Amino acid sequence: MRRVKLPFARGLEVEFADRERALRQVYELAERGTRYPVLVFGPEGCGKTAWLRQAAEILREVGYDVLYVNPLHRDFSAYTEVGEVVRRFAEAAAEATGVAQLKLATLAVLAVRDLVARWRRRRVAVLVDEVFQAIGLDRAEVYVKELLGLIEHPPASYESVVAVVATSEGITRRRVGRHRWAWLRPMWNMPREGFGELYEQLRKALGSLPDLEEAWKLTGGNPDALSRLHQALWDVGTVVEDIARARGLTRDFVREWAPYLRDAVEDPDSLSGEDVPGRLREELESRNLVVYDLYSREPQLWVDEPPPGRDLELGIGRYVAWQTPLYREAVRRVLRAYSG
Repeated sequence: MRRVKLPFARGLEVEFADRERALRQVYELAERGTRYPVLVFGPEGCGKTAWLRQAAEILREVGYDVLYVNPLHRDFSAYTEVGEVVRRFAEAAAEATGVAQLKLATLAVLAVRDLVARWRRRRVAVLVDEVFQAIGLDRAEVYVKELLGLIEHPPASYESVVAVVATSEGITRRRVGRHRWAWLRPMWNMPREGFGELYEQLRKALGSLPDLEEAWKLTGGNPDALSRLHQALWDVGTVVEDIARARGLTRDFVREWAPYLRDAVEDPDSLSGEDVPGRLREELESRNLVVYDLYSREPQLWVDEPPPGRDLELGIGRYVAWQTPLYREAVRRVLRAYSG
């Protein structure tokens, strides 16, 4: 299996690292197809896109026509000998911002239909990344239902279809989960050993780096958080300030919810208490700061390795977790600044 190269920072690429269990799961999907679309959700920057790109390579190698589409970033890869399909994706990606996103999202569904019905391709995979941010959360359920329709009511007979959608939107997970239209599977940040493999790649490329243990405690294994630290020259304060501003951690927000937030930075499971207002949960989830209702740690319910049952040093509770320790640190610092 060829390991794909992935951008890590300006002028620096890394090879897909670890996730051995997640890669075995791709081979299993290739063998049996998907009865329902698989909706993969998890922390921002945890590696969903990297996994999808590596999955596309695996599926191509075992004989699938593969479409990887990221409408939000106007990005696609079409592994198929049908030139017309490749051309249509290229034309859609070249459209103006806004139009391109919608066209790519729509084309991901239509192209699968054409490959099966018109071009009689027997094994087709469609991997769609962050589509709900591109088409709007209000269309999430309809989009997943359209993918299910390709599987349940195909335009022609086929051997196998694999349909996977990845999202960081916790709200979307609940909306889609109300129906029987998808299998929901969480993915977490990289496990300690795999994160060490990625870190070793960076050490060889860059030379001197801070201690691995320090990086692990700051990122919790989140590759994007590691990239942010690298690009900020390991200035944690700058990264945390950027996070606080980007996530809308304003003075008014922090003062309104200060008692609950103080508890949450110590133990995220405090947010699962009956006395915690539902509006706060929605605010934290919409800002992609925490993940609620964590699945049990049964491995078959997760893509790759599940997180530990509880690790307060990394901000992981049994039922609720901060997406990365850096997000928790951002909340902690604004609490100190605004809620004296």
